[in-house]
Amino acid sequence: MAWLMVIAAGLFEVVMAYSLKLSDGFSAPLPTIAFIASAAISFSLLALALKTLDVGTGYAVWTGIGAIGTATLGMIFLGENASAIKIASILLILCGVIGLNLAGGGH
Repeated sequence: MAWLMVIAAGLFEVVMAYSLKLSDGFSAPLPTIAFIASAAISFSLLALALKTLDVGTGYAVWTGIGAIGTATLGMIFLGENASAIKIASILLILCGVIGLNLAGGGH
């Protein structure tokens, strides 16, 4: 169950980062509200998951999901550069997240 919470927390981290970009420096009300809500949900789920997971593993997987998701959304929806090196780097992060998950990290 803790791993599902980390995955959900990571997905809310993606929403948080994307909303932060759309908030235009907190001048757009709806994206700002989405940022605050998704941040609260993401951190809450992560905190609950860390009751049973090692902090290093849980936090690394959480940030990895956030980085992969945010970079991918940026390339797809915001027209950010999708170079081969960037895509390869995202795949390396994915390999790290999978490796940490396979290595365990629960108490």
